[in-house]
Amino acid sequence: MSKENKSKKGLQIVIWLILVVGIGCAGYGCWYFYEELQQEKAQADVSTAVKKTTLEEIESAEFTGITDGDAPELPGDITTGETENPIDFDKLTSYNDELYAWIHIPNTEIDYPVAQHDGEQDYYLKHDMYGEAAFAGCIYTEDCNSKEFTDPNTLIYGHNMRNGSMFQNLHLFEDAEFFEDNQYVYIYTPRHMLTYHIFAAYEYDDRHIMNSFDFTDEKVYADYLDSIFSTRSMNANIREDEEVTADDKIITLSTCVGGNTEARYLVQAVLVKDEKTK
Repeated sequence: MSKENKSKKGLQIVIWLILVVGIGCAGYGCWYFYEELQQEKAQADVSTAVKKTTLEEIESAEFTGITDGDAPELPGDITTGETENPIDFDKLTSYNDELYAWIHIPNTEIDYPVAQHDGEQDYYLKHDMYGEAAFAGCIYTEDCNSKEFTDPNTLIYGHNMRNGSMFQNLHLFEDAEFFEDNQYVYIYTPRHMLTYHIFAAYEYDDRHIMNSFDFTDEKVYADYLDSIFSTRSMNANIREDEEVTADDKIITLSTCVGGNTEARYLVQAVLVKDEKTK
């Protein structure tokens, strides 16, 4: 075979390889897009089925008019009387009995059930709200945290999905104006509506926070909170005039940072109101 023929044959092989890889990538892209659409539809169906009323109607009665980083004036006792629970938890748990809470952040797409699986900590990193294998996973906590949100720090995890679902919208809090204008996280459980005030949003390393700090140790917890308010970086938004102490309960929402596998983006909020529901 002449050098010219060998060269042509080699070029044909390269072209075929490019075509095969291209078709494979296109196929994967179509499958990924289809899976995202299916998961969005499933989430929408569940959301419609379990909500007795719109969450905005309930939450609009909460703290309003808080701007420029001012924290709400907290009462001595943050527990209040009973109100109707807008989430039908009997219906929710009929889909999966490991769904135990609902999280909502106004003006974002974050409006999801929260799951917890005993034993396998990252189970819902790769399983959906039905407990079925899915790359988008589900919003979840690990079993080192109480389902009653009574721990000093409750870690809530969610994927940073390209279509804006799961916890991708946490990255909206990178914008200082959005951070100022959107200050609350609402969590519903079968017996409580919990209101949290957002006090920090920043990039952190990928350590397992619950394994790295003993939050039951008051000094460790106080030092950890001090480290948050001492954060200095270009993409950090911190309400430096807000006081959060070791007597408070916080939540930490965690998601990935695109292009950096060794970083996580955190949004943290302190419990300011605990309303019993019926």
